[in-house]
Amino acid sequence: MKLSHGLPSIFRNLLAAALVLAGPASAGPLAETAPLPGSIAPGTKLVIGDPQTRVALTLSGEFAKLPFKVEWANISGGPQTIEAFRAKALDIGSVADIPPIHAQWTGLDVKIVAAKFRLDPIGHPIYVIATAPGSGIAKLEDLKGRKIAFSPGQAQGALVLRLLKKLKLSHGDVQLVELPSVGDAYVNALASKLVDAAPIAEANKQRFVQNYARDGAKALPHGLRDDPSYLYVAKSSLEDPDKVAAIRAYVQAWGRAVKWIETHPEEWITGYYVKDQGLKPEAGRFLVESNGSPDLPLDWSGAIERQQETIDLLAEELKKPVLKARSLFDRRFETVAGAAYQGE
Repeated sequence: MKLSHGLPSIFRNLLAAALVLAGPASAGPLAETAPLPGSIAPGTKLVIGDPQTRVALTLSGEFAKLPFKVEWANISGGPQTIEAFRAKALDIGSVADIPPIHAQWTGLDVKIVAAKFRLDPIGHPIYVIATAPGSGIAKLEDLKGRKIAFSPGQAQGALVLRLLKKLKLSHGDVQLVELPSVGDAYVNALASKLVDAAPIAEANKQRFVQNYARDGAKALPHGLRDDPSYLYVAKSSLEDPDKVAAIRAYVQAWGRAVKWIETHPEEWITGYYVKDQGLKPEAGRFLVESNGSPDLPLDWSGAIERQQETIDLLAEELKKPVLKARSLFDRRFETVAGAAYQGE
């Protein structure tokens, strides 16, 4: 825009200053390589699907300190978050390692902005391999020729494929029964003998064994690493500087929430497992014990390497194109959660 030389000099100066402050008429999307913005415009809002952290932030008092508006979405798991991202109804989702991969394969560009693992993942697994009552399965090797619940777009599906590889079994050696792992779907499939085996959450192991062990059901450790926990976002949310700054602030709060849960086990048992999830205190204590200690690395190199191994396995087994794992991680956020967890 040209300044009018017919205006008095004082007005020309004021107009020039106003244009400088206003900046360009259209700033455009934030570049992927741009540094993370530090300031958040008033009124910035994020829609977040992270139910567990919502409770932790409320219990710790951190929620009231968030420097942006939050709308909590009652969403968890890959299929729901991907659907919400597509509808532009979600900014941040909390999932395991498979949904970001599956999202890319379905044409949805997403980025991982926070990563959490377990210090002893083999000793504190997220899943166990449960067997149906009367199946006669006593050990993992007995899975040959059996019907196994399988969800290709979820972490449980990848675990099944890793387990088959460990046992040196092919698809033809078992029957993979495609079932979405939502709610008690796998437990119900086992109880009704629709499948002979299925990966169920370690959190459900106690109840499953109590209900079905007398009829021969078992919960077998698989001996594999299954601990990735990610926050991921649709790439479109990373094009808005204010949202990016708010996402960074949430990742920091997420890291502090992980530390609060770790250092306040009794408050967490009462506030989350008992009041929010409706469990008995002893069940909550079992779950705190089974979760073990968290690991929020400041370096994602190991996570990216393991993610690539998972991609390669899934691509081969599901006949999908091979992705570069590093393209899934926005490494501008690499140290954000870990530093907050450590109190920095």
